[in-house]
Amino acid sequence: MIYEYILGGVVLATMLGFVLLYGVKAKKTTRASMEITRNGFVKMLDNSTCQSEITRSTDVVIVGAGVAGAALAYTLGKEGLQVHVIERDLSEPDRIVGELLQPGGYLKLIELGLEDCVDEIDAQKVFGYALYKDGKNAKLSYPLEKFSADVAGRSFHNGRFIQRLREKAASLPNVRLEQGTVTGLVEEKGIIKGVHYKTKTSQELTAYAPLTIVCDGCFSNLRRSLCDPKVDNPSCFVGLILENCNLPHANHGHVILGDPSPILFYPISSTEIRCLVDVPGQKVPSISNGEMAQYLKSVVAPQVPPELYNAFIAAVDKGNIKSMPNRSMPATPHPTPGALLMGDAFNMRHPLTGGGMTVALSDIVILRDLLRPLQNLYDASGLCEYLESFYTLRKPVASTINTLAGALYKVFCASPDPARKEMRQACFDYLSLGGVCSTGPVSLLSGLNPRPLNLVFHFFAVAVFGVGRLLLPYPSPQRIWIGARLIYGASGIIFPIIKAEGVRQMFFPATVPAYYRAPPIH
Repeated sequence: MIYEYILGGVVLATMLGFVLLYGVKAKKTTRASMEITRNGFVKMLDNSTCQSEITRSTDVVIVGAGVAGAALAYTLGKEGLQVHVIERDLSEPDRIVGELLQPGGYLKLIELGLEDCVDEIDAQKVFGYALYKDGKNAKLSYPLEKFSADVAGRSFHNGRFIQRLREKAASLPNVRLEQGTVTGLVEEKGIIKGVHYKTKTSQELTAYAPLTIVCDGCFSNLRRSLCDPKVDNPSCFVGLILENCNLPHANHGHVILGDPSPILFYPISSTEIRCLVDVPGQKVPSISNGEMAQYLKSVVAPQVPPELYNAFIAAVDKGNIKSMPNRSMPATPHPTPGALLMGDAFNMRHPLTGGGMTVALSDIVILRDLLRPLQNLYDASGLCEYLESFYTLRKPVASTINTLAGALYKVFCASPDPARKEMRQACFDYLSLGGVCSTGPVSLLSGLNPRPLNLVFHFFAVAVFGVGRLLLPYPSPQRIWIGARLIYGASGIIFPIIKAEGVRQMFFPATVPAYYRAPPIH
């Protein structure tokens, strides 16, 4: 009997030992096969993912909380998505661009439910432009007759506007704003899974999401893996703030067709006027050693309207002079599963026409509408193929504003070439005619009617108008030659820009297969 007890004890002990050993091994295997990140995303170390954990984590990671990033975060958060925004610096930015929102951009702001972000920041309504050349001026009003009284352009301090957008985004419980520096994208088997970033305390973390949207601005360090950037730096803006003065035309932007390039004035508060002086090339006179102040006083000041001269000189003497490179870059994306580019990281144009925020907000509306019917974002390849339609759907509006900005800048710059001089003068005189000659181009500029064919029509109407001025009342061989060169020069300005934007996508988007992409079924 005792041997039976001993035998039974041995069997029981063996079974218990086996169970304990299996449990320990299973626990070790579980610990070794998965890593739980701080935001609850479960990452399998063998590159697989735990789907049940993903559904409770972030849907979208947004890199950057500027105008595009913050507005996008609020928009997607309002759609019910879990959004994690990582911004390098959440303090109020101090920039000299991104201060003028065109009426078309304000309409997009209304469509996104963000129109109150221009409240309480002393934003000024803008109703059009005043164009100056050689002592003459023409007033160009936005065609706002068909819109409510609140619809107009808005000008403001860029930093104040961005902070309002961030506050609006952070007010949603499913949007998380975090200060941190994104150091790279997380890529697994060709799919972007999220981002690596450092917190403000230098802690290195990883944020995971099925969709990562990069909106880290014109100096983006992530765009190279998502597009083929061809950045052009035609000029720099030098910024000043004029105080205690009034613009000749209240609530209007002022564009002086100066030499060598345009000078801009517009209100950014009830007591301040922004002056932007365009300096061609990538190098500007030194601010620190006084060369810039001397340049502004000797070259720019004589071209400033008399009403603003004293305030301009006082601003130069005050010394708060800033500069920023002007960049342009056509959108040339590499469709990448799990990632998308937006804002200035994706597409830039010369800021002369103030169209950047209008393009960004229009893009957000398009992306929101594309994502709205999706049940989830975890089919990376299907989502990538579907979102190729985004690049086509945005083209007519974005390309019109981009092309107009690039073409106008080249036309508005001074040149010793007689044909370019005639084109510049013809543009000023054409806009001064009023009627459709001013409302047409201004409706393009304002983003209220951004149609590519209208842009081409008015651009060449200016060129033909210039040729007609040359040939009347009596043509001469020299005038005919200048007229031919004017047409040739106009073609040389606009066609390369259109080519870079994409002729088919810009003018015939419905012929692009991606235009008809349907949402993924799963």
